[in-house]
Amino acid sequence: MANKLQNETSPYLQQHAHNPVHWMPWGEEALTKAKQENKLIIVSIGYSACHWCHVMERESFENETIAQTMNKLFVSIKVDREERPDIDQIYMIAVQLMTNAGGWPLNVICLPDGRPIYGGTYFRPQDWQNVLLQIAQMWEETPDTAIDYAERLISGIHQAERLPLVDIPEQYTLADIEAIVQPWKAQFDTQDGGYRRAPKFPLPNNWLFFLRYGTLTKDEEILQHVHFTLEKIANGGIYDQIGGGFARYSVDGQWLVPHFEKMLYDNAQLISLYSEAYQEKPTPQYQRVVEETISWLEREMKDPNGGFYAALDADSEGVEGKFYTFDYDEFDILGEDAELARQYFNITARGNWEDEQTNIPFVNGENDNIPTEAGFSAAEWAAYLGEIKTKLLNYRAKRIRPGLDNKQLTTWNALLLKGLIDAYRVFSKQAYLSSALGIASFLEEICQHKGQLLHQPADLNRRIPAFLDDYAFTIEAFTALYEATFDEKWLTRAKELAERAIDLFYDTENQVFYYTADNTEKLIARKSEIMDNVIPSSSSTMVRQLYKLGVLYDEPTFTYIADQVFANVFPHIKSYGSAYSNWAIQLLEHHFGVNEIALTGEQAVSWREELDRSCYIPNKITLGGTKSTLPLLINRQGFDSKAYLCRHKTCSLPQTSIAQLIELINQNEGRIPS
Repeated sequence: MANKLQNETSPYLQQHAHNPVHWMPWGEEALTKAKQENKLIIVSIGYSACHWCHVMERESFENETIAQTMNKLFVSIKVDREERPDIDQIYMIAVQLMTNAGGWPLNVICLPDGRPIYGGTYFRPQDWQNVLLQIAQMWEETPDTAIDYAERLISGIHQAERLPLVDIPEQYTLADIEAIVQPWKAQFDTQDGGYRRAPKFPLPNNWLFFLRYGTLTKDEEILQHVHFTLEKIANGGIYDQIGGGFARYSVDGQWLVPHFEKMLYDNAQLISLYSEAYQEKPTPQYQRVVEETISWLEREMKDPNGGFYAALDADSEGVEGKFYTFDYDEFDILGEDAELARQYFNITARGNWEDEQTNIPFVNGENDNIPTEAGFSAAEWAAYLGEIKTKLLNYRAKRIRPGLDNKQLTTWNALLLKGLIDAYRVFSKQAYLSSALGIASFLEEICQHKGQLLHQPADLNRRIPAFLDDYAFTIEAFTALYEATFDEKWLTRAKELAERAIDLFYDTENQVFYYTADNTEKLIARKSEIMDNVIPSSSSTMVRQLYKLGVLYDEPTFTYIADQVFANVFPHIKSYGSAYSNWAIQLLEHHFGVNEIALTGEQAVSWREELDRSCYIPNKITLGGTKSTLPLLINRQGFDSKAYLCRHKTCSLPQTSIAQLIELINQNEGRIPS
């Protein structure tokens, strides 16, 4: 019989709807039941593309004996971490405090009021059964011990990432930046790219920082490592060489063996990163990666409503990576091209992965000479390789597909909107703008209710109000859409959302942004999200957008709030640069300034296109048009095209061409044309 997850729309919760465990969704019914029956709560958190979540389900949650223990002694609640990141945030902090580690699946045992007393990630079945019985016995025999521990743990949760107020510095110096960069770059892996560690995550925001830092400081060593890393990632098995798109991470240190799940948020950010890296170093591989990744998203992840789905599972037919790997003989479908393709993608009869005869397609430096030795020009090889990939893709498409998580999350769609706009600005493909506008309409029309932003489209069960990251990344996406098109309705909407976010999330006393709104469900703690992870934190993104909107609208309130929150975080950045990379990008802009580029007249958009094609300027804001109420454009409008460079509230004389503008930027410590 199905449990109470049967009516949920989350694919992850649906996966557990027929477990013998009497799972309940998070909500008043489950929490009230625990209090009335004085039972401990199991909060089990995961997501649909999580491989080890599937393993623990198969081993423990489908085990009748373990299910009986859970049903008799506990109230068991299943949570989709992507649907309720606020719940996941609190219990993740709890487990990190208890075990100094975290991850998913996340399994936490709580008092009837929701306060945690024990937790961990993946448990083997016998270990999980033993934990359940021991904790239940403690609750029955010595409940005061559990309550005392819960009180101390809650105190730790409240203190985690709580920052004191500090004075706003008069200036931020290059020495401040170097204090962050020097220990950070000591972690570089000069042999395989990225950092010296395994598993390896792409961490797009980290490399975006180093790309901009290397450019602004003219540090060629840093830039070389950034491009070396991006090439290694694009060549590795972590990148789907056949169908495009990136897996979440590689389990090894060489980017070869992926954890095969594909997440929307990774790919959205990597589209942005590879597009921006192309501006600094126009590399055909970067363009191909962007094109193939967007093609995969359009082909497999797009809903008719214009929004995009959350993830593809790592597993198919119960086997991790089965959809993406090849036996040696399968390349025979290529006919006379099979041997060359095997050589290029490193397909061997023995196999290049752990299972016999199983191959993960990848390329490496030794493959670079293959096209030349085979007699191809660069253009001929690009066309030939495209044909090979199409044949393999069509062949692969006949397999049983990995599971699709068809949730549509506001934050992740906003990240993709931004990625598509970045790709549009660099590669001038109208299709990218069209897809971005489709996401913008999706966010405006489907991810809202009565003018309020939602975390995801409403369903029959509930409407989940937006969290701070939903606001921050939507603001960022709409602002980027304005900078690409000069359609001011998107900037107006971004400003409205920023004002709403301040009302809902900003604490004027502690001068901090909380992750949850002040008018939503009260959990056992209300936390801020400071540290950047695989996605920049909601607080750092909000602060960066307030700075940008403060410039565009000459709005001192935005700037003051951003200044104070940044100042509070600043002392902590050098302690762990990788975890504060988005804050570090803002620090670059504090020190090097921002080029405010105003383009007016009928050619404003075409001049913006020429500017983006001509040079890489990592620290810029672009605005323009023929009609505007923005302070930087007032009294500078008309049909004759002009360009202005503004810095520190001072603007240049009008320039009559983009070439003149670029020369002026170079004179003002800008970036030389690429």
